[in-house]
Amino acid sequence: MSLRIYNSLSRRLDPFEPIEPGHVRMYVCGMTVYDLCHLGHARMMLAFDVIYRWLLASGFQVTYVRNITDIDDKIIRRALERGLTIRALTDEMIGAMHRDIGALGLLAPTHEPRATEYVPQMLALIDRLETRGLAYRAAGGDVNFAVRRFPAYGKLSGKSPDELRAGERVAVLGDKEDPLDFVLWKAAKADEPADARWASPFGEGRPGWHIECSAMSGALLGEPFDIHGGGQDLQFPHHENEIAQSEGAQGPDGAGFARYWLHNGFLNVDNEKMSKSLDNFFTIADILKEYDGEALRFFMLRTHYRSPFNFSDQVLEEARTALRRLYGALEAAGEVPALGRIDWNEPRAAAFKAGMDDDFNTPVALAVLFDLAGEIHRGRREDAALLRALGGVLGVLQQEPRTYLQGATPRATLDAGTIDARIAERAAAKQARDFARADRIRDELAAEGVVLKDSPQGTTWVRA
Repeated sequence: MSLRIYNSLSRRLDPFEPIEPGHVRMYVCGMTVYDLCHLGHARMMLAFDVIYRWLLASGFQVTYVRNITDIDDKIIRRALERGLTIRALTDEMIGAMHRDIGALGLLAPTHEPRATEYVPQMLALIDRLETRGLAYRAAGGDVNFAVRRFPAYGKLSGKSPDELRAGERVAVLGDKEDPLDFVLWKAAKADEPADARWASPFGEGRPGWHIECSAMSGALLGEPFDIHGGGQDLQFPHHENEIAQSEGAQGPDGAGFARYWLHNGFLNVDNEKMSKSLDNFFTIADILKEYDGEALRFFMLRTHYRSPFNFSDQVLEEARTALRRLYGALEAAGEVPALGRIDWNEPRAAAFKAGMDDDFNTPVALAVLFDLAGEIHRGRREDAALLRALGGVLGVLQQEPRTYLQGATPRATLDAGTIDARIAERAAAKQARDFARADRIRDELAAEGVVLKDSPQGTTWVRA
C-alpha cells in the first residue's frame, strides 16, 4: 500500500496498513450540539470527509463513525436558557448541522451515534476502570480517572504528567487527587434538569465527555481500530484521556486502542484565531448566505488538512473564481461522458494519486485538476471525463457545468428568466442596429454579475 499518513502518536509519516486487510475502521470526534456549527467545525468535518473519500477511492471498505455529543454542561445551560428540553435543543441543532454539512457535500458516515444512546456502555467501562484501580469515587460524588496510576499517560502529547501539570490547560484540583485527573461520571447537581441525569451504580449523574468517545468507538468499531481523528485542539487532553481510559480498561495485556491518530490544523480568520470577542466568528450558515457550499468546500481543499487554515473573504472569493474556471473548462468541452473507472496508471491520475497518498495532500491533487483544465482549453476535450472523475474523488465538479455557472448564488439579483429576456432585448437591439442599446444591456447585466458570451451559435451567459 502506497498511502502514508502522518500519525500524531508516532510523530512521523507512517505507511498505512489496516488491521483487517481491505477494511478500515475510523472514528472521528464530532459535534457538541448546543449551537450552530462554525467554520472550525466545517474545517474538521471536511478534512475527514476527504480522508474517507480517498480511502474509498483506494478500494477499502470503510466503517466511519463520527459521533454527536448530546449531553454536556454547555448543552444543559443552553437548554435552560431557551426553556427547552435537552432532546428538543439537540434535535434542533443536529438538524441544522445536517443542513450545513449537506451544503458542503459531506458524505454521511457509516454511523453517527449520539452519546446519550451509549450510557450503559460508558457505565460498564467505568466499572472496569474502578475494578482495575484506575478510577476512584471523589467526596463530591464524581468518579475520576487517576492519571498517575496509568504509566503510559502522555504518550500522545509526548509529555510526562509532570510536564502536563505545569501547562496552562490543566483543571483545578477540586476534589481530585491530582489536577490531571479527569471526570468519568459527574454527580447530578440539584439545579440540573431531570433529563440531564441517569441512574447508575455510582449515583445519579451523567457521563464525562472523554468516556463518551471511548465507549462509542469501542462499541461500534471494536478495539483496536485503525484511525482516530479530530481537531488539533483535541489532542490534549481529550484524545490523551481517551487512550488512558480505553487502554486502562483493557489492562496491561490489552490489544490497544487506535493505531493512527490524525489531527487537522487550526482555523484562523484574517490571521487571527476565530473568536466571538474579536468579532470574527462565523457559522457555516453565515458563509452560505454569501457563497455556495461547493465554493466553500473547494476553498478548504486548497489547504492541506494538517496546515493552519486562514479564512478571509478575499481568499474565499479567489477560490470561488478558481472553481468556476474548472467548471468553465467542463462547459467548454461540451458533452462529458461518464468515466467508468479511473485508470490510476494514466500520468495525470497517477500524479493525483501520488499527492493523495502523501498524507492526503489536496493542494497537489487540485494542481492536477488545473493542469487538466488547461489542456481542455487548449483543445484536449477528451480530458474532461478525467477532470470530472478526479474532481468527484474530492467531492467537487459533479454538477452540470451550465447549471453551476448559471446557478442562483446567494448574492444573485437576477433570475434566469430575467437574464434570458434581457439577452433577447439585446439581440433585437442588434438586429435593429441599435448597438448603443445592445452595449448598454451588456453593461447593465455585467453590473449585476452576469457575463455574456457571444458565438456564431448565439449568446450564452454565466454568473461572474
